[in-house]
Amino acid sequence: MSDRRRAILEGAARVIARRGVRGLRVSDLAAEAGVSTALIYYHFKDRTGILRHTLAFIGDRADRYTGAADEVGAAPSTVDPHRLLERILLLEFQDLPEVRENSTAWGELRAHTIFDPELRDELTAAGAAWVEEVAGLLAAACPAAPGAAAIAAAERLTALLEGLSGRWLSGLLPAAHARDLMRGAIGVEIGQLGSLTP
Repeated sequence: MSDRRRAILEGAARVIARRGVRGLRVSDLAAEAGVSTALIYYHFKDRTGILRHTLAFIGDRADRYTGAADEVGAAPSTVDPHRLLERILLLEFQDLPEVRENSTAWGELRAHTIFDPELRDELTAAGAAWVEEVAGLLAAACPAAPGAAAIAAAERLTALLEGLSGRWLSGLLPAAHARDLMRGAIGVEIGQLGSLTP
């Protein structure tokens, strides 16, 4: 990805996090990214293109800061799926600008689709990929559990994470407490799955 394209997407994530999707104006984005509006239209064609690419960008950035890719390629016997699941989910509560921006922008994009379906397909696909990743780790931690049960557990954990993240970001919940609640929920879900047989 070119430096200018990255600057535009970083700027879009910042603007969406601060002002919401409705507050995203191409002229403001150009000022935020330090580029011309013509360059934004050259790279992304229109506002919907900006939103779609920003959604993909925040997903990729989340993969980088949670370190999900670090374990890819490791020998399956060396990876503890429970530990990896905790790491991936708990790193969503890092007090870093890009994590706060990502989580807030994701919430704004999700809220936007309630009334405007233009991004619904992309958001649905991104959410499904996240659930699938979490379900895969749950299934690895509890191989005897039925696949549908692992998917349901993953849906509960990802929904809980989004709710806890919103409370943490708005100052209603300290990050350490959000992490403890998430860790407890992971333990409960793995315990439940471990008690099931196909």
